Amino acid sequence: MMNRVLLFVLDGFGIGPLPDAAQYGDANAHTLAALAEAVGGIRLPNLEALGLGWVVSLPGMSATAEPQGCFGRLGFTGQGIDSVVGHWEINGVLCSIPFHCTEGVPWQVTVALEEALGRKVMGQSVSSQSSMLKTLGTDHLASGSLIVWTDGRNTCFVAAHEAVMSHDQLARGCQEAWKKLKQQGMFLRVVAQPLAGEGGALYVQRGRREFVIEPPDLTMLDVLNRSGQIIIGVGKVGDVFSGRGLTRTVPAYAAEEAVEQAIGLLNKLPRGLLYVCVDLPTDDPSRAAAALEACDRALSVLFDQLRVGDVVIITGDHGRDLSRPLQRPTREYVPLFVTGPKVPYGVDLGTRLTAADLGQTIVDAFAAGRLAIGESFWEVVQPG
Repeated sequence: MMNRVLLFVLDGFGIGPLPDAAQYGDANAHTLAALAEAVGGIRLPNLEALGLGWVVSLPGMSATAEPQGCFGRLGFTGQGIDSVVGHWEINGVLCSIPFHCTEGVPWQVTVALEEALGRKVMGQSVSSQSSMLKTLGTDHLASGSLIVWTDGRNTCFVAAHEAVMSHDQLARGCQEAWKKLKQQGMFLRVVAQPLAGEGGALYVQRGRREFVIEPPDLTMLDVLNRSGQIIIGVGKVGDVFSGRGLTRTVPAYAAEEAVEQAIGLLNKLPRGLLYVCVDLPTDDPSRAAAALEACDRALSVLFDQLRVGDVVIITGDHGRDLSRPLQRPTREYVPLFVTGPKVPYGVDLGTRLTAADLGQTIVDAFAAGRLAIGESFWEVVQPG
């Protein structure tokens, strides 16, 4: 009998290029290999025990003789690369909006942001977060103009130091601007990012908010909600789906915090889905590797608290090869692990052509209905 699904989606957890990666400039992208090389090796014993060594080859990582669950990898077929596109596909919705804004933030977006926020903006280029903060941090604090950039794809970032604009003001202004921008179809989301620090040493602060276009079709969350399941979202899940289909949302602004929140919620969720987005640092390989290793250690605590009827699923939403100049999401496969009391051991789930297979499996597990796309693999992973 299955009562609860605990779904952990690690942001930017790539393990090598998808077949169409070259179309996105990501032909040689490999997030995990790049992280391991940057820090001289990475230790993920719990994920290795689940079968990580079976889906990716890295120095010092072995394919354990008997993986403690089912393992495989997910591919993506929707257009674009970011958390919105990845989470939508996991939920059974393909994104049909192509990546764009490769020349920077369009003037129409600049006008909407300045009107809504009551401030001038600076930057407006295609850039990485770390580059923008280092280059414009001093000017931002001196002038009060907000820092704006795009990843060249579907996201517009708006950042402000707390001394320039409060977290709440930044979020409200971006939300107001988003009401206009989503009608223009230029971005899938606007991100309001608070900052702290001094001059050229600014860094991101807690309290990031994302304003995202709603999925155009029925999602896994919609189907589960209509069937009466309890659904708790941790981290940015609520923002990614505009709150749709969720019973409750719980904020979490760092990777370890997200896992800790999930562990704390175990005794408060008698049945249903606990959907956890685990955000890893996006600007520094050492910090990203350390956060990933900390998450792996926390899995030991999580596994000790599972009960019969629990199924744990661990995967990713895209890659993020930090060895690349823009440090933006990359078009990669992501690992897929399914474990829990009574879940079969050592089952190779192979390469799933679409991440929608995962959403279809979860709705199948709850006998909640069907999604428009995806093939369920519940029959081979269900607890015996």
